[in-house]
Amino acid sequence: MRNASSRSVRPNRFERGIALILVLWVVALLAVIAGSFVYGARSTALVAGNLVSFAKARALADAGIHRGLYELARPATDAERWKADGRTHAFSLDAAEIRLVMRDESAKIDLNTASDALLKGLLLSAGLDEEQANQLLDAILDWRDVDELTRPQGAERDRYEAMGLPYVPTNAPFQTVDELQRVIGVTPDLYRKLAGALTVFSRSPGINSTLAPRQVLLALPNVTEADVDAYLAQREEMLAAEQVPLPFPQAAGFESGAASQVYNLRSIAKASDGTQFVREAVAKLAPDPKRPFIFLLWQEGRP
Repeated sequence: MRNASSRSVRPNRFERGIALILVLWVVALLAVIAGSFVYGARSTALVAGNLVSFAKARALADAGIHRGLYELARPATDAERWKADGRTHAFSLDAAEIRLVMRDESAKIDLNTASDALLKGLLLSAGLDEEQANQLLDAILDWRDVDELTRPQGAERDRYEAMGLPYVPTNAPFQTVDELQRVIGVTPDLYRKLAGALTVFSRSPGINSTLAPRQVLLALPNVTEADVDAYLAQREEMLAAEQVPLPFPQAAGFESGAASQVYNLRSIAKASDGTQFVREAVAKLAPDPKRPFIFLLWQEGRP
């Protein structure tokens, strides 16, 4: 009887041990599942929070653009009207900091209509030597002209095809400044140096030196950095005194003489949580009071 009793007890103890192990495994599995769920929920919340912050910063930057357009639409006789002269206008909105810079596009070098000397001067000011500047200038002119004739140091369809590139010159005016990146010889680093001085909207062979940034003024032939910096300091003093700046003397022969009524607006919004967004737009003043501006460009700006 004792032996029979021992045999009946042992299986029960074994089964209880197995059950305990299974329970522990189930508890561990549930803990893993719960942990994964919590981690996933936390990640989702973080992603959603980042998206909300980014959307808010973008909306604030867009609001900066529209604030600038509102200011430009005010009468020119309004003393409080913001001018598109390249100065920074800073203001706050919904606990965010917004910095807005507005500049008439006549301040820049038009990629389609600028004189060869002005384009070459910009290339030289970006660090290219004489030969490199001549080569790239010819390549730019070959890209935008209407024929297939290759300039002495330029590049037409055959050279692009020989290099295995998936595109060829359009033989038409540049539609955007970004298109310059396709021209043979324009590296990403060189493009970054050139882009801020270029436009396709002024349609002028020259520049408005009273509005032009430093980079554009340095593109003028036979100018020095000292000349440019001295002029910019003088121009800033005149703007601060609400006076109309005088043209840059060394810009004679390249002066456009008038504003284009096409404006570049760059709005940088920094939300209260530190998220930043840059909006860049180009808008043309229109005579229709119901639609005072026509957008020619609307894009996320470079930092």
